[in-house]
Amino acid sequence: MAEVHIRDVHKRHGDAHILRGIHLDIRDGEFVVLVGPSGCGKSTLLRMIAGLEEVTAGEIRIGSRVVNDLPAKDRDIAMVFQSYALYPHLTVAGNMGFSLRLKGMNKADIAAKVNAVAETLGLANLLDRFPRQLSGGQRQRVAMGRAIVRNPQVFLFDEPLSNLDAKLRISMRAEIKELHQRLQTTTIYVTHDQVEAMTLASRIVVLHGGTVEQIGTPMDLYDRPANQFVAGFIGAPAMNFLPAHLVGSALQVNSGPALPASISGAVATDAVTFGIRPEHLRAVAPAAPGSIAGTVAVVEPTGSETILIVQSVTGRLTALVRERIDLQPGQPVSLQPVPGLGHVFNAQGLRIGAA
Repeated sequence: MAEVHIRDVHKRHGDAHILRGIHLDIRDGEFVVLVGPSGCGKSTLLRMIAGLEEVTAGEIRIGSRVVNDLPAKDRDIAMVFQSYALYPHLTVAGNMGFSLRLKGMNKADIAAKVNAVAETLGLANLLDRFPRQLSGGQRQRVAMGRAIVRNPQVFLFDEPLSNLDAKLRISMRAEIKELHQRLQTTTIYVTHDQVEAMTLASRIVVLHGGTVEQIGTPMDLYDRPANQFVAGFIGAPAMNFLPAHLVGSALQVNSGPALPASISGAVATDAVTFGIRPEHLRAVAPAAPGSIAGTVAVVEPTGSETILIVQSVTGRLTALVRERIDLQPGQPVSLQPVPGLGHVFNAQGLRIGAA
């Protein structure tokens, strides 16, 4: 296991500046998830750590070594790809032990390591099968097993669950998390799925446009987003944003309620944006005090909760309601923000307080 240090790393492809001065310290044994929209540079950064992409400027250190000029095979890392990248002509055992054979390990030791890892991953009865005979989840386990037998300093995962169906993704997330808890190997994991990031990570790195927007624990990012981009990206359904302005110590939501606010660095009457998560909007009777009036546009029951999409004078709002309600499209309803759980963003999109 090892720490990973990334210092002022840049990546350019011709005139395109893909990564712009990334600075990141990953602790020994930590599970760090790189997350962001398509094109933000997360997979490029992972490939640079792996040695599959060259670093244009800056330094990448794994353990005590600067690895900028080291080939991938000498970095003591193991990578799990989205496409599994299994050899179709080799059995499960052959795929898992392939890298050990390249190192010259004897057959008995290879078999012992492969059998031990296969037992851990529930693959012991599949060792003689070929990849074409496996399900998607089983293939992904084999790819993980191939990485684990190498006992690397760092695991790298590049969107490993993207090809799986929704139910299997959930079960595989739990398996990956449980595996990390047992092995405690430093892990860097790339995904575009913010739910995946929230459930797996010790810390999340949110990337956007080649820069780091925020680094923190999942709940840090959820409860205290640094800016409007992070607030809108983390959380599902996404945070609602409403135009507002400050009046003294209160936040006045345009065409909505006035809320007590705790603001730093803002001037009274400043035009701001009020952000409120769907679960912090209560569905109340039409025209209830302190609420935003609207009309039900869509009702999405999910069983344990109901998603309401409401058309208001301020725009479309999403509310997540956990109690059973009987509302139909076209009916009037009002949404009431829970005081103190909203976020206030200035004109530059930075979070400046709560309301």
